[in-house]
Amino acid sequence: MREFTVPPVEAAPQVGGLADAVFDHASDDPDRVALGRKVDGQWRDVTSGEFCAEVLAIAKGLLAQGVRFNDRVAIMCRTRYEWTLFDFALWSIGAQPVPVYPTSSAEQVYWMMYDAGVSAAIVETEDHAMTVGSVIDRLPMLTRLWQLDADAVGELTAAGEHIDDEVVHRHRLAVTPDSPATVIYTSGTTGRPKGCVISHANLMFESDTLIARWEPVFHSKPGDEASTLLFLPLAHVFGRMVEVSAIRGRVKLGHQPSLGAKELLPDLAAFRPTFILAVPYVFEKVFNAARRKAEAEGREGPFDKAVDVAVRYAEAQEHKAFGTGSAPGAGLRMQHQFFEKVVYSKVREAMGGRIRTAMSGGSAMERRLGLFFAGAGITVYEGYGLTESTAAATANPPRRTRYGTVGRPIPGTTVHIADDGEVWLRGGQVFQGYLNEPKATEAVLKDGWLATGDLGALDEDGYLTITGRKKEILVTSGGKSVSPIPLEERVRAHPLVSQAIVVGNDRPYVAALVTLDPDAVEHWLQMRGKPKLRPADLVRDKDLETEIRRAVVAANTLVSQAESIRTFRILAAQFSEEHGMLTPSLKLKRKVIEKAYATEVDALYHA
Repeated sequence: MREFTVPPVEAAPQVGGLADAVFDHASDDPDRVALGRKVDGQWRDVTSGEFCAEVLAIAKGLLAQGVRFNDRVAIMCRTRYEWTLFDFALWSIGAQPVPVYPTSSAEQVYWMMYDAGVSAAIVETEDHAMTVGSVIDRLPMLTRLWQLDADAVGELTAAGEHIDDEVVHRHRLAVTPDSPATVIYTSGTTGRPKGCVISHANLMFESDTLIARWEPVFHSKPGDEASTLLFLPLAHVFGRMVEVSAIRGRVKLGHQPSLGAKELLPDLAAFRPTFILAVPYVFEKVFNAARRKAEAEGREGPFDKAVDVAVRYAEAQEHKAFGTGSAPGAGLRMQHQFFEKVVYSKVREAMGGRIRTAMSGGSAMERRLGLFFAGAGITVYEGYGLTESTAAATANPPRRTRYGTVGRPIPGTTVHIADDGEVWLRGGQVFQGYLNEPKATEAVLKDGWLATGDLGALDEDGYLTITGRKKEILVTSGGKSVSPIPLEERVRAHPLVSQAIVVGNDRPYVAALVTLDPDAVEHWLQMRGKPKLRPADLVRDKDLETEIRRAVVAANTLVSQAESIRTFRILAAQFSEEHGMLTPSLKLKRKVIEKAYATEVDALYHA
């Protein structure tokens, strides 16, 4: 199939902007709990009336401090309550937040703030303030800087006390759907980041469509309060879409700044969301942690059996949903019921206990992992999108998940597969263009279509599978074209593997560099009675090499012999954002990695 369209469920917004929902909700139901906020280690409810009052106070303070309609204001911060507060305060006065990753280098901060022409910035910490300060002499338009940890909220609230509420409302009512809402910079995997101009209409279409189509699955049971804990970076379009959707959809929203299990799991247990939105990395971590715990307790065999039962149970349900097979049989149902008590309920409890659904994006999730979570009682709806499509353009629909795909076009969206296999998108979520980059905009916006740069295929029911990226296709010296992403994802599915990069451009065959997960390796050594090894010695351990070889062999089952990974090398260090090898959204910077490890790559071909 070359093209598939799903009709819209929501009309395109005709008037207003994103901040209107905050004031409308406060007027309709001021006592409804809108957010959860962590204060001194405890979660505290914030009503829609309280949130609106804070938004209004900050908006007045921003006006008093010189921020004006259409000004761009940078936010450099981790995921926390104040980011959402400032987003809606800025939207209330027609200003445009420009998100900056808190881990950005001084040069990255300079480029984004200079390119966007920001007139003010909100940072989280003194370190962030110093980073901005180090380049401030090259940012002549930047005239204001507020630091959250130095009571920026209190400072702005006090500054705006003399401003009348109506001044904010006049600004808010001047915002139209086609007004730019934010400029979000791409991750820059292949060059300098570009600023995506996303309108109020883009974000309203995206969030309202997702709410209308998926709202029924946001609840753990009928009639309960929908809630989600946001731990994705708000500097990324996915996190931003979650924020806007929660506020507009009256979903209780909490914030957690860390993806690390030690910080995240306790807050999931305390906040107890009914659903979450995450990247595959989070689900991989939850699964691997559960398996390590079972192995440490001597229950590795029963756990693996429980995984197999969950996968087969979910596959049977999938076949029944699509009319290609029957529902789980009596024997499988009995096995599933047994493991529900001893395994699946504990996996759900580790995620807060109430989660029954989740949405995943950012990269592809392995089919077997999705089936396991479904069999364990948590349906993961995988989707696909870009910054340029304001996050999701496709997603698996409720009760009709086809695992291993990124779903069908969301309502109001068309997916087209071009002659060269490139995925093109059209819908109300497609961005307005790149800031200050007319030629780059023309290259990706073609008569209303967004050319994504991704390669994919549509099945007969309109489900999309992403097969690679045009710019990342390797061509061996023998002329064989290879998409590295499926191979990398399968290698990375092994619990000991942290990252994998496939190489082979203009080389005689395909090879790979592999990094290790420190927590998984520590557990692996303990379970085998091995001493703790220095990284340089660890990568030469023959038993470890055998384990990683299994991951490579599993990956090679996906492709022909000419496309398979012939050899690999285990690296002593991980690819890190600090060393410029990963984008803030954890995507590989291939050219940087291959240059940094040129000696290791050459050795793969001259052993």
